[in-house]
Amino acid sequence: MYRVARWIAPAAFMLCARAQTPDWPKINAETLRHYTAVVQMDTTDPPGNETKVVEYVKKVLEAEGIPVMTSAKDPARANLIARIKGNGSKKPLLIMGHTDTVKVDPTKWGKFGPFSAARDGGYIYGRGTLDDKDNMTSGMMTMILLKRMKVPLDRDVIFVAEAGEEAAANFGIGHLVEQNWSDIEAEICLAEGGQVSRRNGQARYALIQTVEKLPRGTQLVARGVAGHGSRPLRTNPILHLSRAIEKVAMWDPPMRLNDTTRSYFEKLSVVSDPADAQRYKDLLNPAKSAAVREYLAEHEPNQYSMLHTSISPNIINGGYQSNVIPSEAKATLDIRALPDEDMDKFYELMQQVINDPAIEIVRNDANRRPVAPPSRIDNEAFKIIEAANKKIYNVITIPQMSTGATDMSFLRSKGVQCYGIGPMVDEEDAPKGFGAHSDQERIIEDALYKFVQFNWQVATSIAGSKK
Repeated sequence: MYRVARWIAPAAFMLCARAQTPDWPKINAETLRHYTAVVQMDTTDPPGNETKVVEYVKKVLEAEGIPVMTSAKDPARANLIARIKGNGSKKPLLIMGHTDTVKVDPTKWGKFGPFSAARDGGYIYGRGTLDDKDNMTSGMMTMILLKRMKVPLDRDVIFVAEAGEEAAANFGIGHLVEQNWSDIEAEICLAEGGQVSRRNGQARYALIQTVEKLPRGTQLVARGVAGHGSRPLRTNPILHLSRAIEKVAMWDPPMRLNDTTRSYFEKLSVVSDPADAQRYKDLLNPAKSAAVREYLAEHEPNQYSMLHTSISPNIINGGYQSNVIPSEAKATLDIRALPDEDMDKFYELMQQVINDPAIEIVRNDANRRPVAPPSRIDNEAFKIIEAANKKIYNVITIPQMSTGATDMSFLRSKGVQCYGIGPMVDEEDAPKGFGAHSDQERIIEDALYKFVQFNWQVATSIAGSKK
């Protein structure tokens, strides 16, 4: 597969070789200016208030002569759609980024405030620097470059800056799919979900998200008889709930790989240390798989979660006074389902694991993301992404199933081939509290600029005219 990627690289970048090369130092300065401006805008969700970013981006794009429209379920939570027309010989390319961020606790942020966009030591700090104002800004800059450089296009290129990804998709992608599908319909989409992994200052590999697990909200509810705390009851719902929580948390559901995760572990073994590489290979060995899964559960929870539908008990509610035995106790589970999971059968298995008639499994189907198949990893678009990673970062590309959710599931369910991309990040950052959603979120400044170059290479190669 790597030979194929190298072989197609010259063809994939034929357009870029013919086209005028952007003045990257100048573009970097412009990127920094726009990126700083949007990071400094508080769009924590809820409440979002993403319209302030949309108004900024709209002004920037319209100044370049790019047609822009907005669509909003709530005036304070607008979405932006911009389009550069191609010759129509191929279906559109969609570039998408979200403008909202997760919430912050300002007291937990140290030297740099959450909306400071402070530059220090080669990094830029602030909420949304990695999720997802980097992606949104890179998409905007790609549109600017396509327009300025008059790139001939076989495809329309659509840019969407969407609201509500972090907490309320009905204001963002849900609204757009329902109300503006003809404005955003595309064959291929580039959005968040990937990254280039760097360790000790050295880029190692690129992860491209081609499928994602689906959140399935669930509660365990234990019921019993209320009583006086001085007379303990074996029927106390908290006792039943505690045992049930431990059982589901320690349960190792059946392992099932799909095309993406199979390729992921195969390629990851190529770039891993010998011991790790052997473990990834042993996953498919029935005699060794159980021991490997146990190791991953303890030491590599992200890899372990990719193997099956996962369960994490995250909230417990029970009791209201220390001397009262409650009649009810609840635990909220974060279940992340494999894309093809039969949830009816999964809940049946989970009930068998719990094996307690005092426990009821309650499903929450509100705000459920649609089931969607994996995007292809054998098509021209993926090969172009592979070639771009080789050109910009000199790394191999590994398809990945993300354990978290993105808005691409809405598009994949409509047949769009979606690929999650992202900038280069330090592997060491997340454990130290510098990753996405952390209290000191940051991006490598040079990685932001390289990400714009990567977006440019991919967009021109996928959408640019080959004539």
